[in-house]
Amino acid sequence: MTRMKKISKYKNLTVSIYHGYGHTHDLIVFGHVLKKRVAIRKHYSRNVLLNFIHLVRLFIVKPVGGVQVQLEWRGQVFKATTEDDGFFKFEWQSETEVEAGWHQVIIKCIGQDEKTLATGTGEIYIPHSTQYGFISDIDDTVLVSHSANTRKKLYLLFTKNPQTRKTFSEVIQNYQLLSQAHTTQAVPNPFFYISNSEWNLYNDLDDFFYYNRLPKGTFLLNHLKRWHQLFKTGDAEGDTKLRRAIRVLNTFPKQLFVLLGDNSQKDPGIYASLVGLYPERIFAVYIRNIDTKNETNTQEILAGMGALGVHTCFFSENTEAIQHARKIQLIS
Repeated sequence: MTRMKKISKYKNLTVSIYHGYGHTHDLIVFGHVLKKRVAIRKHYSRNVLLNFIHLVRLFIVKPVGGVQVQLEWRGQVFKATTEDDGFFKFEWQSETEVEAGWHQVIIKCIGQDEKTLATGTGEIYIPHSTQYGFISDIDDTVLVSHSANTRKKLYLLFTKNPQTRKTFSEVIQNYQLLSQAHTTQAVPNPFFYISNSEWNLYNDLDDFFYYNRLPKGTFLLNHLKRWHQLFKTGDAEGDTKLRRAIRVLNTFPKQLFVLLGDNSQKDPGIYASLVGLYPERIFAVYIRNIDTKNETNTQEILAGMGALGVHTCFFSENTEAIQHARKIQLIS
């Protein structure tokens, strides 16, 4: 159990809040309390050295565990204590009906004398219960990452920035179409981006998605890493992606979901597990063919999902995925 700390000695605290999600009866938002300000790019450069320095700064973090945080929501107040790595999570029920769309939340770090030491402002997205939900991997599904090749992966991470990293061809059009499938522009379909990347990279990922006009959504990332773990970025133990996806599906029991990933690592197996757990909740599964060595195994896994009535698409180019989505009337 994390113990409460005396935090009067702490200065320059930052409350980082990540996009949350939910509905009136189950709202979820999370973040970190860190000492000193998070490194945020003000200007982007193609200079490799500057990009390298910025990346290193993202991993020079000082989490503050055992401190009290307070959520304010429409007259309701909730308190929690940060974990050892500075992480906090709020899950609550709103006393008033919450309409669909993005909503602001305010979270404060509170001292023992109830003095506000730091304040963060975040957002939480509420979809309509009739909308499709989309759970998507990031690396090698949206973002060219070479996740299975450590040397290439680290080269891109160290030398590029959110404005110079590349998306796959037509992935922007594909995701924009999915975002507007059977809904209105004012209230797009919810996207949940699940990745083994660490929370250290949250702002860079958010900038990448904004710069490339990809659907705004909720990022569900991995534990913070420190500077000495930098070369292990993207490495995760166990079934963390599966557990995060299950939490999303359990939050929205009335919605159908579409899963998007690639076969460079474990996405097909993870999605097969989700289909096994929620066979009537998964409408379609899309897997990008990144690793030809895994083609046969991926096709077998997708065939198993198809036997349960799930639409599946194994594709190399997003144009194929778009054509398939139109065929099953997911998009028009």
